[in-house]
Amino acid sequence: MARRVHVIGAGLAGLAAAVQLQRRGAHVVLHEAAEHAGGRCRSYYDGTLGATIDNGNHFVLSGNYATLGYTRAIGAADELVGPAQPEFPFVDLASGRRWTVRLTPGRLPLWIFDAAARVPDTHPADYLSLAPLFFAKPGRTMAQTMRCDGILWDRLLRPLFLAALNVEPRHGSAELAATLARETLAAGGQACRPLVARNGLGSAFVDPALRLLQHGGAAIKLGSRLAEIVFANGAKERAAKGSTGEGATVDGFSANARVAALNFADGTSIALEAGESVVLAVSADVAQALVPGVRAPTAFSSVVNAHFAVEPPHGLPPLTGLVNGTAEWIFAFDGRLSVTVSDADRLLDTPRETLAKTIWAEVAKAANLPADPMPTWQIVIERRATFAALPSQEMLRPATRTRWNNLVLAGDWTATGLPATIEGAIRSGQKAADTLLNQPMDRR
Repeated sequence: MARRVHVIGAGLAGLAAAVQLQRRGAHVVLHEAAEHAGGRCRSYYDGTLGATIDNGNHFVLSGNYATLGYTRAIGAADELVGPAQPEFPFVDLASGRRWTVRLTPGRLPLWIFDAAARVPDTHPADYLSLAPLFFAKPGRTMAQTMRCDGILWDRLLRPLFLAALNVEPRHGSAELAATLARETLAAGGQACRPLVARNGLGSAFVDPALRLLQHGGAAIKLGSRLAEIVFANGAKERAAKGSTGEGATVDGFSANARVAALNFADGTSIALEAGESVVLAVSADVAQALVPGVRAPTAFSSVVNAHFAVEPPHGLPPLTGLVNGTAEWIFAFDGRLSVTVSDADRLLDTPRETLAKTIWAEVAKAANLPADPMPTWQIVIERRATFAALPSQEMLRPATRTRWNNLVLAGDWTATGLPATIEGAIRSGQKAADTLLNQPMDRR
């Protein structure tokens, strides 16, 4: 008989867990508190722009193997598009200078020996500054590990690491940055091609997954908010002082402690029978409210996204990096230009129209468009977009396993070894699914 697994949360981590569970023969029940799936990675119709937009702009790299595998599994691989070659166009907003970094496809970084392919005004020896990062020690920042200044840093490394870490990279976790560099830059150009969701995040990651799950017999319950987890043997009351170590015996817990029931906000309760399990794929604060003793990051970083209803000029790349400005990346979509600003806490108190005008002036300059009149715009702010990828926060991320043998955690805030990225979220969900299915079935 197929295992029944309740997946709590239909963000990317929960969807990835549900798809993986179903592919491996489990019966999935997917619960989502909101009336829509996708969490912080979704699309919606914006009345101001008269268009469907994403609540956050994202790009992934061709070396993000879990992300590409997930899109293939849900039949959406063609939704991610990008340049045929691994290249990153940039504009310096201060000087107006433009350049494109063109990586060579193989593992050998031959591009750094080509003045037309590498960052302008750099030399091959400058790229050796990355070497110490691959030996990064836990608990250390990038600035404590490698050189974080100079032309190469300003024109390539800082923009890339800022987009991934969502904190000032100098202060960011060197350990997380090293994983990113190892899986992309060090893996060669074939792992560095930037990809964007051409029809939005919903079409690339969410809607196809829901269709696949539904077609496979999964029960999908939107507007189903979990209010309480009931643990067996009175464990709920005794858990608060414990740790979240794998299979630990803490404050009277046995290694076989388990989730006994799920109580929902609408008054329904589900008693978990033998063999039933739970993947908790919710945000860090919700997980801490539901599961006693769970450690989680306590510091978060915001992201500001700006959308402008204007047709991108012919020849503008799907993704353009900006330096020496407020805006950091321009995404070119049909009928719209969108911008992302990472680590944006400094902008949260700025009036929205002022912010839109500042960003549009930079976009117009980079895209060779008239600055006036400013097109119809929308500002979308994610105040807690990601956990802050600092060394202190990395140490607070919990493991997938919990002390309850039928409960696992998923989410980009768990210990994935990556910062809070799409790749990290998908890996966490797949790992949670595999962790459950690879252990003996609970038959109590």
